[in-house]
Amino acid sequence: MSSPQITTLVKIMETLPDSLQEKVTEHLREYIYDLQDDIKWSKSFEKTQSKLVMAARRAKQEIAEGKAVALDYEQL
Repeated sequence: MSSPQITTLVKIMETLPDSLQEKVTEHLREYIYDLQDDIKWSKSFEKTQSKLVMAARRAKQEIAEGKAVALDYEQL
């Protein structure tokens, strides 16, 4: 099942020479993969957002209480 937008896109693509169709297809494929990756990361961050907020609050509290220790980059 195609949407009107996809049908229009296919018609436009069919007017292009084969070499340009290949280039456009590759660009669209990369773009779609990037969008899918962005969606995946967004969902992942949504799942962990509350934990990140809690960790940030805890760190801020430890700093205020003088319990925090400066990070030693040599130990990483």
